[in-house]
Amino acid sequence: MNSLLRLLAVMGGSILLTLAAGWLIDLLLRRADARHPETPLWNMLRRCGPSVRVLLLTAILRGAYRQIAWQPLRDHETAVGRALTLVLIGAGAWFVVRVTSAVVESSYARYALGTRDPSRVRRVRTQVTLIMRIVTAVVGVVAAAAMLLTFPAFRALGTSVLASAGIIGIVAGVAAQSTLGNLFAGFQIAFGDMVRIGDTVVVAGEWGVVEGVTLTFLAVRTWDERRITMPVSYFTGRPFENWSRGGIQMTGTVFLHCDHITPVALMREKLKEILDGCEAWDGRGWDLAVTDTTPSTIVVRAIVTARDPDDLWTARCTVREQLVGWLAEKHPYALPRVATSKAAPAPREEAQAADPRAPRTGETSDCSARGGIS
Repeated sequence: MNSLLRLLAVMGGSILLTLAAGWLIDLLLRRADARHPETPLWNMLRRCGPSVRVLLLTAILRGAYRQIAWQPLRDHETAVGRALTLVLIGAGAWFVVRVTSAVVESSYARYALGTRDPSRVRRVRTQVTLIMRIVTAVVGVVAAAAMLLTFPAFRALGTSVLASAGIIGIVAGVAAQSTLGNLFAGFQIAFGDMVRIGDTVVVAGEWGVVEGVTLTFLAVRTWDERRITMPVSYFTGRPFENWSRGGIQMTGTVFLHCDHITPVALMREKLKEILDGCEAWDGRGWDLAVTDTTPSTIVVRAIVTARDPDDLWTARCTVREQLVGWLAEKHPYALPRVATSKAAPAPREEAQAADPRAPRTGETSDCSARGGIS
């Protein structure tokens, strides 16, 4: 009965001490957040509460469980101690990841609030995402290795593993060549500022927005809500279009094929009228000119500008739709046609120059002189 009471006392005291310490830490973080509202770190650190409580409770139990004079616990003292050690290592890894995430997210939030350039914000966001994935992977590997070392069998196995590490490393390097290539390509993308989360890109003939970046693959969300997953090595080994690089403002073109008698000056005035009523146009510039001719049409190019790729797409569609509708309603003769009537005859002088055997003006052929063929 005495051992059972000691067990309840140790367990209850550990829980009460953990709750008290957690409440005190949360109180200090709330006061720090109230004094410094411009720093989101203190509020983000409060999210680490569950990991802190588990870590404190496990640490207290790990140090006090030997004081419990309970026979079933003494019979399995080694197993209980190892289980508490494993939980303590896992809770410590969880706590480190949560604290690192809070610090990194706080730094990113302060940078985003103080920076007006969206491209720089997207670059830092991409780097922050990859840094967190790297930290999580490293902490997870170290925690798993520490857990394995708590078992004597794995500790003895470590000597032989280290002795053959050179051969295993060579074999693993050859087998994982593609994976390692993507891993280093992920570092290059993160810190080389090639592509960032939120960038508008054109890859493999598809237009979309970069939705996520990891150390091995990159996800692109297309305009029709599809997701294209591509290895990051694609972006380091092949050319691709990044419409967000160097600023999000863009200039686009609209090409129309029209008849040769098209009133280009009136089209230019109509284009300006259309752009004045288009919210997607940013007012930076516009133009309309004939850029090419064919035997049956002329090529008219309209230039429009916009704040970002989405607005540029809207402006181009608006200009194309309204120009074609205006031509069809007001100037239908300006639309492309397929000529089916006979061509106008050339003057006799031009016909003579083209064909010396043609009769000259005032002359008749032999057949006409003879009154025809008998």
